Amino acid sequence: MPEAILLKDVDGIGARGAVVDVSKGYLRNFLIPRKLAAPATKGALNEARRTQEAHTKATAGRIAQAHEYAEQLNKTVLTISQQAGEDGRLFGSVTTQDIADAIKEARAIDVDRRKIHLDEPIKNVGTYQVVLEVNDGVTATVKVMVSEA
Repeated sequence: MPEAILLKDVDGIGARGAVVDVSKGYLRNFLIPRKLAAPATKGALNEARRTQEAHTKATAGRIAQAHEYAEQLNKTVLTISQQAGEDGRLFGSVTTQDIADAIKEARAIDVDRRKIHLDEPIKNVGTYQVVLEVNDGVTATVKVMVSEA
């Protein structure tokens, strides 16, 4: 069985960068024409190994930066002013986009609004704990104080 290096994820075979054993015909007639795999030569194996190491380093760097951001965000208290009635009910609401903009302004950290977990928009004056996902598996909790403008 010849070895092949997968260039893309292939269902039932393996993930991108994996070295797998496949039949000659499957490699020659299916994987190579669709640019899903390449034959595993010495040079290709070395290149795949270097690419995998670079990918691992980059992932470790992103995770370290995410932990750093999470530490900063855990210490962050955001104050958002909105128009409110006398009973403390907001005329509008504080949405995930408002929170993302406040984080960008306060800490210069870009947070995707879809990564901010609010069950529903904030509609009353008060203090709230908002959980957001900085990176895969790395979360932070930001204290949001909504005040009357």
